[in-house]
Formats: sequence, structure tokens, C-alpha cells
Amino acid sequence: MSALAGTAPLLRLWLRRDRVMIPLWVLALTATAAGTASSFATLYGTPAELHVFAAGVKGNAATVALYGPVGAETVGGLVAWRNGVIGAVLVAVMSVLLVIRHTRAEEEEGRLELVGATAVGRRAPLTSGVLTSLTAGAVLSLTTFLGLTGTGMAVAGSAAFALAWFASGLVFTGVAAVTAQLSESTRTARGIAFAVLGGVYLLRAAGDTADAAWLSWLSPLGWASLLRPFADERWWVAGLSLVLAAALLAAAFALADRRDVGAGIFPPRLGPAAGSLSGSAALAWRLQRGSFFGWLAAFTVYGGVIGGIAPSVADLVGESTATQEIFATLGGEGAFTDAFLAVTFGMLALIATVFTVQSVLRMRGEESGGRLEPLLATGLNRIRWAAGHTVIALAGTLVLLTVGGLACGVVYGLASDDLGQIGRLAAAGAVQAPPAWVVGGAALLLFGALPRQAYAAWGLFGACILLTLVAPILDLPAWVLDLSPFAHAPALPGGEIEPLPVTVLLVLAAALAAAGLTTWRRRDLTP
Repeated sequence: MSALAGTAPLLRLWLRRDRVMIPLWVLALTATAAGTASSFATLYGTPAELHVFAAGVKGNAATVALYGPVGAETVGGLVAWRNGVIGAVLVAVMSVLLVIRHTRAEEEEGRLELVGATAVGRRAPLTSGVLTSLTAGAVLSLTTFLGLTGTGMAVAGSAAFALAWFASGLVFTGVAAVTAQLSESTRTARGIAFAVLGGVYLLRAAGDTADAAWLSWLSPLGWASLLRPFADERWWVAGLSLVLAAALLAAAFALADRRDVGAGIFPPRLGPAAGSLSGSAALAWRLQRGSFFGWLAAFTVYGGVIGGIAPSVADLVGESTATQEIFATLGGEGAFTDAFLAVTFGMLALIATVFTVQSVLRMRGEESGGRLEPLLATGLNRIRWAAGHTVIALAGTLVLLTVGGLACGVVYGLASDDLGQIGRLAAAGAVQAPPAWVVGGAALLLFGALPRQAYAAWGLFGACILLTLVAPILDLPAWVLDLSPFAHAPALPGGEIEPLPVTVLLVLAAALAAAGLTTWRRRDLTP
């Protein structure tokens, strides 16, 4: 039997399982790129306006570190600046999630062992997982190209932009394929891949802002800018991604041939010979604290970067008549900065929701992995066990948002000599938690009532992203936008807290969580 026997049926199966997840990623990213092109074309219609805006970006190291350098002072150049690197990061995240979901996660759940008992070759699971990711990346690149050219962007630049995103997905498909071989834990494999992603992002940021441009050439994310979409494109840069991805995939297949199904290259770390836990909540914290501290570090850095950008965000307005009108409508420089921070904190809430859903679904992983049954056999109360994970998910979300706002306030306060911003922005971050709690409550209800469909919580989260980021671009009716809980979060700083929407969000989150815990207590364990 060929080592690749059964690849095609597995690929069809994986694509069928991702029939919701992949289209959501593709639609969200495509709409973001096309919407940005449309917005920049409207706001900066003349070369002078584009020049002033681009000069403001180039003069702000924090902006360059976050988004990358501006390649050309054109609408296309600004689209590539605004979405090139950030989009490449998101494509990388999508690729990592897809590959590990269909390789290491399937092994951890024991399903690949059953598949391997059929007429399926040894390399078929990894090959089909890689092809699933590449298919998603190819479809995304095609729709992005069509979306950009549909808004009037240059064909060559649009193709280079789409190619840069595909190249990022290609490289991190290889990274995830390797990390899936290293550990027998899905969390560890995913954590290593995201650590690599964070490392190359920092490498690119250092290369773009410090006097060491060569650092950007060492980062696959730096290649997204160095390919220079809409600015005398360097097509050969994409070849670097191809070579690196080929090397990573070759390494992944070599490693896969040298390990058993279910095992990793790295042996599992043994725990201490003696130890104690004070209860189920302490066990939940022990299991989730590594992930939490990683998120905390990311939110601290992100908040600090946003705080560094905030003092000069008004300078980016430049001479654009349209943006100056928006500027005046908002109430001047201070109000404009507040509006920028309010939008940023809204994005922060969306990111924090990933942690919320991930923490809640950790319970499903413990159940399906067979680790929960021995615990419950000791007489552990089900509600107490679930409550420990739930508290970490909900309280952890609040802490992340508060710390993100705090870091933003500290940097912004020091830069503007106004330390009163610290408490103000920490509070602005904290009040973004209720919508994330609603999504977390829905995930808990799915875990309790429909355990095998619990991962549909990611689909719900994807729908919230579409309603928040894409629906306004499509000019959908207000009632459609209001379906997202994030549409009802207080727009702080600068806005006011309306008690009724916040109360409704809190009650809804509590009701969903209570329903989830109730249904969980009454159902059987489900493998």
C-alpha cells in the first residue's frame, strides 16, 4: 500500500468538517482587504493627502513596528501597509489551526488510530492536513485578488498582495506540520507554532524600526512587506517562502516517519514524584495557567504598542478633507484619539474572546481525552469541576482586557504627561469583557448540551467577527449589526456607559453559563 493511499478521501473529509470555518476566514480577510482599499480611496483621494498620511506613518516608529513600512505613497501602497503584515499573521494563525486540528488533534483524540486501521497510508493524514491548509490559503488568495481588483486596485499589486498572504500561509503550514510531530499534546504543538509566529513578528518589527533592515529578511512575515505589493513588486521574494516551506514540510514528513501514532518526538515530561492540589479549581488553574500567562504577555505588549501610537494618531489625519471632517465631527484631537482607542479596545475584546472560548472548550478536551472520567470517579462534584474552568475563562478575560488597557494607559500617560490616562484606559479595557462573556457562555452551553458540537463555538465567534468587521462594510441594516454582542459594548474612552445594554449582556452571559452548567450536570460523559 502506498504511503499516500487514502489522501484524497481524507482531504474531502477535512474540507467537509471545515465547511464553515474556512469560508468564515476567507470572507473576513477578503472583506477586510477590500474594505480597507475602498476606505483609503475615499479618505485620501489626492497625491498630496496620500503623501501627508504616508509621511505621518513613516515618522511613527510604533506604527511601523505594528503594521510594517509604507512601500508606496498610493492607495494600494497604504492597503499593503495596513493589511500586509497583519493579514499575513492572521493567515498564519489560520494555517496553524487547520494543520494541527487535522493532524495532532486527531491523534490526541484517538481518531487517527482508527483511520490508520483502514486502507490509509502512513503519510496520508499529514498530507491531507497540509493540503487542507493550502487549499484554504489558495482560495483566500484568489478571493483577495478579486476583491482588490474589484475596488480598482492595480492587477499586479493585487496579485503580489494575495501572493504575500498565500506565502505566509505556506510557511506556517510547514511550521505547524513540524510542531505537530514534536509533542503528543495539541496545546504544546499549537503553542510552539504560535511562539514561532510571535518570534518572527518581533524579528520583523525590530528590522523595520531599528537600523538593521537585514533582520526583516530573516522573518517570513517581513517578506510580506519586502515583496513590495503595489510598489515595483519583487516577485522573487515569494521564492524564499517556497524554499522554507519545502524544507519544513520535508522535515515534518521525516519526523512523522520516526515516531509512533499518538506519540511525539519529545517525550512527555513527567510530573513531580510528590505534590498536592487544594481542589478542582487549583487543578484547572494548573492546566490553564501556562496559556493564560502567554496571553497576558501578549496583551501587555499589544496595549503598550497602542499606547505608543495614541499620542500621534491625530497627526496621521494629515490634510485629507474627509478625515478632517470626521475629526471635527468627533470633537477635535482629544476626541479623535479617544475614538481610535475605543475602536482598538473593541478589537482587543474580539481577541480576548479567543482566550475565553479556548478556556471553556478546554473542558471538552479533558472530557473527550478520557482524563475527566477518573477525576469524577473520585467523587468530585461536576459543577465544582466545571466552575473552576469557567471562572478562569471569565475572570481571565477580564484580567487580560484590564491589563491591556493598563499597559496602554501607562505608555500613553507617560508619552502625553497625563498619568490620569492609566486608570481611565484600564477601565475602558475592562468594560469590554461582557460581550466576550456572552460568547463564552454560549460555548459553555454547547459543551453542556451538545458536547460533540461544542467546537461550533468557534463558528459563533466567527459570526461575531463578520458582524463586527465585515457587516458595516457591506452596509447591512442596523438590526443585523446589533445581533453581535460586541455592538453593545460601551465605546470607551470618550463615550458613556449605558446601563441597559451592559446589564442585558451580563444577564445573557449569566443565563447561558447557568444553562450550560445545568445541562452538563445532567448528561452522560461523551467521548
